Amino acid sequence: MALRSVTRRIGSKIFPMFSSANHLHSHATSFGFKEVPEEEKSRLVGNVFSNVASNYDVMNDLMSAGLHRLWKDRCDFFNSNFILSPTGHIFFFSSRRDSDVAFRILESINNVKRRERQDVREDDSQEQTQIYVCDINPHMLNIGKKRAIEMGLGEERSLIWEEGDAEALSFQDNSMDGYTIAFGIRNVTHIEKVLDEAYRVLRRGGRFLCLELSHVEAPVFKELYDYYSFSIIPAVGELVAGDRESYQYLVESIRRFPPQEKFASMIVDAGFEKVEYENLVGGVVAIHSGLKL
Repeated sequence: MALRSVTRRIGSKIFPMFSSANHLHSHATSFGFKEVPEEEKSRLVGNVFSNVASNYDVMNDLMSAGLHRLWKDRCDFFNSNFILSPTGHIFFFSSRRDSDVAFRILESINNVKRRERQDVREDDSQEQTQIYVCDINPHMLNIGKKRAIEMGLGEERSLIWEEGDAEALSFQDNSMDGYTIAFGIRNVTHIEKVLDEAYRVLRRGGRFLCLELSHVEAPVFKELYDYYSFSIIPAVGELVAGDRESYQYLVESIRRFPPQEKFASMIVDAGFEKVEYENLVGGVVAIHSGLKL
């Protein structure tokens, strides 16, 4: 699980018209293996996640054999190393699909607060860390809210729930200290716009972190993974959730997502520096990060 760094390429600055950050499809985009009009993708993806919302947690456990919890723990490790203080920081999560990551960060922040309790006034809202959990799909957002209540976080002032589009955020420039997106960026219409928005809302020194299903390269493992993805996962989706098509799309969306190096170069082209990534389980999942300096 070695970290791999990606540096800024001079060509993207000298010839911006050839940069992936500036290349946006003008007519069609991918919806799984299908090509659809750009204006249709958001609605189609919204339908998928409205359909899977009620079985989201169960299917996550089944599809990953519970490994998604370890992946989130690893993502939490990256985020925890970035937390310098439990006060005065605003962390933004465009989680879209996984508010669990936000809950883990909140727990890490609260642990820091407990260690420094003598220096923190719990009733001072000016010192309250704010964690924005944002999703374009109200059904998925409601699932996150319900989960927060079940975990005893329903009244947590640090959690702020926002329905919003990761391609066009409502937050001001340079307003966030951290931005984390988990299992969501592959479902947007324009990845480049999401990265540009992440860069825009982050303050100098702010960190971008992305946890996403990615690409397996080892030949034998790749064959097994492909068989599992295309034969088993849709069948389980049909059996458990009564919805084969949605899970077929989810598998296809992973294959259409840029490979690790390509995605890292897109993060660089958006303006981030010190970009690096780490593969988990041979590339089934990758964690990409970058800093706005």
